Amino acid sequence: MMPEAKTLSPYEPAYKRIKGFVLRRHHITKEDFMEIERKFLIKELPQNLDTYPCHIIEQGYLCTEPVMRIRRQDNDYIFTWKGSGMMSREEYNLPLNETAYLHLKEKTDGNFISKKRYVIPIENGLKIELDIFDAPFAPLMLAEVEFPSEEQANAFVPPAWFGEDVTFDGRYHNSYLSTVKL
Repeated sequence: MMPEAKTLSPYEPAYKRIKGFVLRRHHITKEDFMEIERKFLIKELPQNLDTYPCHIIEQGYLCTEPVMRIRRQDNDYIFTWKGSGMMSREEYNLPLNETAYLHLKEKTDGNFISKKRYVIPIENGLKIELDIFDAPFAPLMLAEVEFPSEEQANAFVPPAWFGEDVTFDGRYHNSYLSTVKL
């Protein structure tokens, strides 16, 4: 009996070409694109939140397997491809211009997500990215911390204002939130 063939996303060939082009053009390896992060719910907001840099983000998804996202962060536009995984996965970011972003925005599926992101520096050069979601996901608040290695990620002790660690709970991936029926 033959094994069942894996169903490919209609975007699979395109993302493989883009990924290959980026890697060859910039002489970089797959390891250069590993995103290692932990994600937490928030029990309470930190003091002096308004003293930290804040970005306005809106994002939508062209595809969720693999993740293909477009994002506007303030006046920057980015296309992102993310591989599979929970704490560690490949991530490739390509800049877009506003015209390309608006064109792709019309092609997104599901819920468009908007949020405020506060960037809070912590020890060892790390930073907390605290996302406060707008409707319809309010009052959801998530914090992400990116690490240079899995060892550092596993050793991280979160601040007291963090809640439950949801790193391995796919329900808190933005790509999943985009698919939730509201």
